[in-house]
Amino acid sequence: MWSLVLLVWFLLWAGGTYWYLFSRRSPFTEESVRPPGPMELDQKKRDKVLKQGFTREKVPQNLDAIVIGSGIGGMTAAATMAKTGKRVLVLEQHDQAGGCCHTFTEKGFEFDVGVHYLGQLHENSLFRVVMDQITEGQLQFVELDQHFDTVVIGTREEQRQYTLYSGKTEMEEHLKKQFPADVRAVGEFFRMMKMSARRTPFLASLKLMPCWLGMFLLKSGIADLCSSVFRLIGTSATEVVNRLTSNKDLQIVFAYYFYGVPPKDSSCLINALMLQHFKRGAYYPKGGASEIPFHITKVIQKYGGNVLVRAPVSRILVDSKGAAYGVAVRKGQEEVEVRAPIIISNCGLFNTFKRLLPPEIQSKPEIQQRLDMVRPGRASLLLFSGFDATPEELGITSTSYWVFKNNDMDGMMEEFFSLEKDEAPENIPMMFLTFPSAKDPTSQIRHPGKSCMTILTMVNYEWFEEWKDSTVKKRGDDYVQYKTRFGKCLFDWACVLFPKLREKLVYQDVATPLTNTHYLNSYRGAIYSADHNLGRFKAEVMAKNRCDTPIKNLYISGQDLFSCGIVGALHGGLLCASAALGQIVYINLLLLKKKLKRKKAREMAEQVKNKVQ
Repeated sequence: MWSLVLLVWFLLWAGGTYWYLFSRRSPFTEESVRPPGPMELDQKKRDKVLKQGFTREKVPQNLDAIVIGSGIGGMTAAATMAKTGKRVLVLEQHDQAGGCCHTFTEKGFEFDVGVHYLGQLHENSLFRVVMDQITEGQLQFVELDQHFDTVVIGTREEQRQYTLYSGKTEMEEHLKKQFPADVRAVGEFFRMMKMSARRTPFLASLKLMPCWLGMFLLKSGIADLCSSVFRLIGTSATEVVNRLTSNKDLQIVFAYYFYGVPPKDSSCLINALMLQHFKRGAYYPKGGASEIPFHITKVIQKYGGNVLVRAPVSRILVDSKGAAYGVAVRKGQEEVEVRAPIIISNCGLFNTFKRLLPPEIQSKPEIQQRLDMVRPGRASLLLFSGFDATPEELGITSTSYWVFKNNDMDGMMEEFFSLEKDEAPENIPMMFLTFPSAKDPTSQIRHPGKSCMTILTMVNYEWFEEWKDSTVKKRGDDYVQYKTRFGKCLFDWACVLFPKLREKLVYQDVATPLTNTHYLNSYRGAIYSADHNLGRFKAEVMAKNRCDTPIKNLYISGQDLFSCGIVGALHGGLLCASAALGQIVYINLLLLKKKLKRKKAREMAEQVKNKVQ
């Protein structure tokens, strides 16, 4: 009798699991990817896709979901849901779609604002499969020089440069040649990189399984028995690199991707993943970063949805039972209500919970508990420079530069962020320098004889807070003079590395945290969203910080779900789509990836067979 009961229970469980995992329509299919068409160079035609302004008439009927924000996280969630037959509307407050993937043109110079280069886009990688699916194969990438990064430490005569090369084995071997006394430390770090990449899916699984199950696995110790990744994610980068080597320059190289958090308070696993990301090559979107939202928008529209700009969402509508049912969009002096059974916010936890929810919902303990898991991220400042010269004339390439005044990153950052407002501009300790026009082969076709440079550094929001209530481009002379001091310091530093820049400079502007807030709606000017400190990456916090929220029908997407950057935000979108659809889309992705790899293996075997014959 009991055997029969157990058998029936097992069959029901197995059948239910199979139905949940495999019975629903997959958003990802081999057939949806087609050869890329000709690149659209007509700006008016591009604007019809990227700059379609919000009106009532352009809102599709019978919406299945509304996404607030057109950053890569929101667009990934929207496109994934659209490919299952859902009708999705994406609302963007800026005048063009894309979030940090958008570009802007001034005086004939085109600048990217967030996509500087991407990794893991080799054939049939998971990231490449995702990008091909959400753009249906229309987005093309250019592989950059093997020498993708240079780390510069020190100033003038004390300057040391270390070069980073991509390549499955070349990256590690090239670094060992530059640090011959630390070969063992380099080998240990690369083993950690490999392990981190292989075990990171365990961390993602915490957000896909029921929260109670994830917490049980963590608190019982079962998770730690399965993998050390759950401990490693909460271990500081400084602690690990100090254990590996006493060479301060190598310690910088192990943690040179700065995002506002000093190594002593950042996760060693996240830093390892960032370098691992470029091991198989660095890439750039052919045609510029705006190609990403351009092609994803077309996919969303293909399935009956739309992406509308100049559509600032002022409120998330919540009914008397505490369930979200729509949004209010500010249109002139009025509000337009748009309704759907699913609301996805891609504008960050702080904007969502502190600005868009009704006050009585914001004050609920469960909302405050979610906010207490994270803290606002560090603000950033960018310098955009345009030159009347080709990359060859300037002596620039696709290589990016990470520049540090000395090799004590913890000390540099602590000292800089503790400075008074007036001391900061002339004491910048680090910067990231990149040349978008040297990465894109179409740049000289679209903007002949011109080159551009973007420099990024991290700053305190408080240094600019006195102007937060002023109007963009009308913030006053004091503001212009203050931000110009930052720009001058950064540009002078860049000219030490590239002396030809100064004589060819014809355009320059500085984007402050207030600029980021205005155009990107980033909370306190933080383009990497919530702070990526150790507290955020504790395994238990990661398990609790998930896409679903205490508000029924409201989901969170983007960088706040997993990690920062384009790839982190994209995975936030996939996790969100999984939660909103009630199906784990990663399973569909992995099955498709396996199918594509088998197909590639058969093709290669056939080629070998034909050669032998």
